[in-house]
Amino acid sequence: MLRSTRACLLLGTLAAFATGLAAGPAGAQPAAGHSGVPRRPVSTYSIVARDSTTGELGVAVQSHWFSVGSVVPWAASGSGAVATQSFTDPAYGALGLEMMRSGKSAPETLAGLVASDANEAVRQVGMVDAQGRTAVHTGASAIAEACDRTGPAFTVQANLMLKEGVCSAMVSAYTTSSGDLAERLMTTLEAAQEAGGDLRGKQSAALLVVARHPSGRPWEDRLYDLRVEDHPDPLVELRRVLTVARAYRHMNEGDEHVTAGEIDRALEEYRRAEELLPGRSEPIFWHAVTLASEGNVEEALPLFVRAYELHPAWRELVPRIVAVGLLPDDPELIDRILGTGR
Repeated sequence: MLRSTRACLLLGTLAAFATGLAAGPAGAQPAAGHSGVPRRPVSTYSIVARDSTTGELGVAVQSHWFSVGSVVPWAASGSGAVATQSFTDPAYGALGLEMMRSGKSAPETLAGLVASDANEAVRQVGMVDAQGRTAVHTGASAIAEACDRTGPAFTVQANLMLKEGVCSAMVSAYTTSSGDLAERLMTTLEAAQEAGGDLRGKQSAALLVVARHPSGRPWEDRLYDLRVEDHPDPLVELRRVLTVARAYRHMNEGDEHVTAGEIDRALEEYRRAEELLPGRSEPIFWHAVTLASEGNVEEALPLFVRAYELHPAWRELVPRIVAVGLLPDDPELIDRILGTGR
């Protein structure tokens, strides 16, 4: 029943665009599926953006509300990105992405959804499409301090701020920061908090980045999908988790290089992961395994020692991975690996 209702809503909204029925808000009825007005606003400041170099699309948000990442950020490769906040209506995310995927621009999409929403006065929504076109809506009843700004392929929006100036700080941070899209989104959130942030305080945050082109495997298109659900300092925690995520991306890329027989490139990826997570044993252990499996035993043994010191149970794994071909079936080699550091 839920899927049927959603399908009918989507088809009806798209049909309205196709026939030009999505007129102005005067007398408009809320489209089926547009939720009623929630009792409280559930989010505060966010940014949606498209990276002009890579084409990646992303959303980042922070709020004094539990699990803001489960309702505000939406993004899909080849479609666009959406932040739906204030008195949140997830239909702006789900339908917005589908409409942009079908070829509607961000301004067309947002205009149509606002026109069909009887409660648009309490909504705050930012959108960017896959071509970098942007749209933002802050309803007349958004709780002060509320603001929004647009720039080249990005929008920022905020409500319930402690004081004025948050949107300006976000624009400045995004347009002057460097790094990949995830880094620039993270920096923008940190600037918003530094400028005063949410009047209510801090609780949760999220960061979502997707690839430019859909691969047909949506799970691979999500480059970063990070959430801090409940934390006294969610941006500090989100920054930490982003660092961990970067390290594991290097780990995954290293594994792919091993599979392709590109051992030097794999070892470089493992080294990068270790640099990001110097106190973690897993990057060290798999770096050691790769070296040992390629015959670089003397270089591998000190890494095994470090891994064992950080987490002794790695010794138990060594003989198990011989059986699946991750280490050579060489008893003398395995004895050396197990005996090192004792």
